[in-house]
Amino acid sequence: MSQIVIETVISELLKHNPLGDPRTRRVPVYLPDGYDDSEADYPVVYLLAGFTGRGTLMLNDSAFGETIHERMDRLIASGRVQPMILVMPDGFTRYGGSQYLNSSATGRYEDHLVQELVPWIDERYRTRAEAGYRAIAGKSSGGYGAIVQAMRHPEVFGAVACHSGDMYFDFCYKPDFVKFLNATARAKLTTPEALAEFLAAFYPKMHPKPSYFFDLIHTSAMSACYSPNPDSPCGFDLPIDFVTGELRKEVWQRWLEHDPITMLQNNEHVMALRGAKLVYLDCGNQDEYALHYGARIFAQRLQALGVPHVHQEFDGTHRDTEHRYDVSLQAISEAFAA
Repeated sequence: MSQIVIETVISELLKHNPLGDPRTRRVPVYLPDGYDDSEADYPVVYLLAGFTGRGTLMLNDSAFGETIHERMDRLIASGRVQPMILVMPDGFTRYGGSQYLNSSATGRYEDHLVQELVPWIDERYRTRAEAGYRAIAGKSSGGYGAIVQAMRHPEVFGAVACHSGDMYFDFCYKPDFVKFLNATARAKLTTPEALAEFLAAFYPKMHPKPSYFFDLIHTSAMSACYSPNPDSPCGFDLPIDFVTGELRKEVWQRWLEHDPITMLQNNEHVMALRGAKLVYLDCGNQDEYALHYGARIFAQRLQALGVPHVHQEFDGTHRDTEHRYDVSLQAISEAFAA
């Protein structure tokens, strides 16, 4: 029978991270039926959770949905997907997520994934330990992490699937800045120093959370990922003026350097995607964060750059799109077999 193994990974790279988050991470690993009875090596997919999530989230039971375990069993039994190993990393921080990047404000989450977790899995499981049989995929911030890591580490990941990934930051993040300012006002946080005190003191699992909590924490989290600054009160620079909301162009430019669309200006990143077995991206045509426009722009840029890719747009929003893994996992499986 197939199984989910919950591995306990004690990270050296996340030890003493700036936010004091645990260095011990619980990482689910899906093993297909027959794994224990064979000596075969298996391709691997690293499946990244979105903002506020971690790998174990994909195991949540739902009356009207499938866990990733159930989904994989069905896809393999139908013949649409070959037997594969799935690994579900934990890139969570007390701010809600790391975007799977290294940052002086959050920790070395990119290094943890690429330099630590991948070899850790290869040492313990019968994997086909080469980029051509290792894929990375995810949704939302997980989709962002997948496409960025595929661009930055083609020697590790040879196929990528990005579902509703963060891109074209002008559309997907700027609308949140006014929400952030309104949230800080409601919380009576009138200076960066006051925000820093709040971020240092709040309990991530506090309940109930104030209505403004997400609006406050989201922009803070993205700032920690995209514009860290150890010398600032919060450990990061905000892309807007704390009082007026005016865009701080030099900080915003640092954010844009992390935008997958901007990253396509780097020929090394283009070559990485051009050499991949699969570049897959999709998004709902009513995405609340306008990510379908980012996906369209990204796909058009790939087309102009001569990068083979699959771009699909479906009728839907940013939520309840787990069914799209049926499409991407099949595409990944077919890419592995090519």
